[in-house]
Amino acid sequence: MHYAVPYKTKQFFFALIKLSIVVGAFYFIYYKISKNENLQFGSFLKFLQENEIFSTKTILFLIILSVFNWFFEILKWQYLVKVIQNISFKNALEQSLGALTASLITPNRIGDYGAKAIYFVKPLRPKIVLLNLLGNIYQMLITTGFGIVGLLIFVHRYQIDIDYYKVTRLALLLLILGVFAVFGIKQTRFKIKGFSLKHIISFAKQISLKTHKVTVTLSLIRYLIFSFQLYYLLILFGVDIAYSEAMVNITSLYFLASIIPTISIFDVVIKGSIAVFLFNYLAINELTILSVITLMWLLNFAIPSVLGSYFVLNFKRPKKEK
Repeated sequence: MHYAVPYKTKQFFFALIKLSIVVGAFYFIYYKISKNENLQFGSFLKFLQENEIFSTKTILFLIILSVFNWFFEILKWQYLVKVIQNISFKNALEQSLGALTASLITPNRIGDYGAKAIYFVKPLRPKIVLLNLLGNIYQMLITTGFGIVGLLIFVHRYQIDIDYYKVTRLALLLLILGVFAVFGIKQTRFKIKGFSLKHIISFAKQISLKTHKVTVTLSLIRYLIFSFQLYYLLILFGVDIAYSEAMVNITSLYFLASIIPTISIFDVVIKGSIAVFLFNYLAINELTILSVITLMWLLNFAIPSVLGSYFVLNFKRPKKEK
């Protein structure tokens, strides 16, 4: 025999879940700031104070860059969702930042897919997940395209010692995986985020070419903004480096960090470790690099997550499902 759960009980547990997400998000952000193994927060603050790097003007400019970074991400989400339902920029803002907070402790921000989907009625959720996947794929393709070029230039410029035997083995392994992938596509059993590749491709074909172009363009603009922001921070910290030279390392950094599976909250640790390795070839102080990466994380991840907690606490299920 099944018993219906009282409405007030549902509301209580729903509120408890939202509160748990927010408390968890705040705790993990605090923990990552105060217990960063690579960079102690006290040393980080002391380093900033001693170097007298920031003025009101530079802080404002950095915040503007972060705002534009998220503006284009939110605009991209609004434009993608328009394929199945028109939403306002305010709704897209709520969904993007709320999902960021809710996905904080999930591997590779996989929770972002479910968090955005629950803003819509059940029949639309599979398509919402696919649209989110499509947007992330385009962002990843931009990161990969720039990253591979940057990494090839980096390896050539600094004469990195490469074990070609291992590279050949890796290429062979990728070739075998590619064969299995093609076989999987034909069998329609190979799945990404629960969808067969055939289903994803079929769904992508139904979307207009204009939507694809706009999504790619917005992904590219975002990439150029946050990569420039990292370069600007390097300049603020007194690093004398040309933009073109820095971009070789920056594009390599984002590419390598993007292919390493991790929980979002540890993103700063992964990027910090990779950045120290890459920028060591430019003879840049380790503390400077770790400070830059920490600031990038605070500006583009931690602060937006805190803002997103407001939307999590005020989240309401779609009216048709209440």
